[in-house]
Amino acid sequence: MSKEQPLALVVLAAGLGSRYGGFKQLDEIGSAGDTIMDLSIKDAIQAGFTKIVLVINREISNQIHSRIFVKHQQHVEIQCVYQDLDLLPGGFSLPVERKKPWGTGHAILVAREAVSGPFAVINADDFYGFSAYQQMSNELVTLKPDSSDYCMIGYRLSNTLSTHGGVSRGMCNVSGDYLSSVREISDIQQKNDVIKGAAEGRYLTLSADNIVSMNFWGFTPKVFELLENRFITFLQDNLERPFAEFFIPDVLDYAIHNDLGRVKVLPTTERWFGVTFRQDRDEVKKGIRDYLQSREEGF
Repeated sequence: MSKEQPLALVVLAAGLGSRYGGFKQLDEIGSAGDTIMDLSIKDAIQAGFTKIVLVINREISNQIHSRIFVKHQQHVEIQCVYQDLDLLPGGFSLPVERKKPWGTGHAILVAREAVSGPFAVINADDFYGFSAYQQMSNELVTLKPDSSDYCMIGYRLSNTLSTHGGVSRGMCNVSGDYLSSVREISDIQQKNDVIKGAAEGRYLTLSADNIVSMNFWGFTPKVFELLENRFITFLQDNLERPFAEFFIPDVLDYAIHNDLGRVKVLPTTERWFGVTFRQDRDEVKKGIRDYLQSREEGF
């Protein structure tokens, strides 16, 4: 990667938080009133990222600007882009029934003009842990801008569960250092020492050591061509389905099986924290604060 190119972090912050009951990306979690997004941006800067791209919706743009943008603009280059529903390829029109964002794949596509080299992608409401950012940064600087080599941070399933309900995870099969497939498993819950999740209408017993994707990806600009082509196919099949979403794992699974790219898995021992349900909030808040305190004590 050229030294002139900023190492960018794309933060997906346009979600509606329907299960949570509000915009959880603006919920205060840290002891100083920080949101998870604030903590992620701080970790990314420390790990060497030099540009932040916030993918947001217009409904909360004023709050994002006053509470996130202004706070960090003196420390890093930061830019907002909007995930508008009508940002569609030529030949497609927005259906009247569509109110839900098009999904993570579309969110990355709208950031196309804001990045010029290898970049990482995270969810705004997920806390990934500092060492994961350092791993990602170290890998991204080795990638050439025109390469179809991508990467992801892989978490142990047991480090990503909620105690308040079932969650969905991208279950990964790994061959050597690379992702061979990713499969969406829903309603994953642990009862006693047994973890189960649903796929294709039946429940499977899962291993605590299974590697899962938490939407922490590393890409080169080459991914935009792939995303655009797959989004057109997605719209052809799903335009009139108001709740269908264009997910990144589906795109990458397609790329892997059609020799259009490969994804290196960067395993981490970090524990993921995220607020899927409102009941998670206090537990996550305590967990993150304990994590930050132990990190400070370790320095």
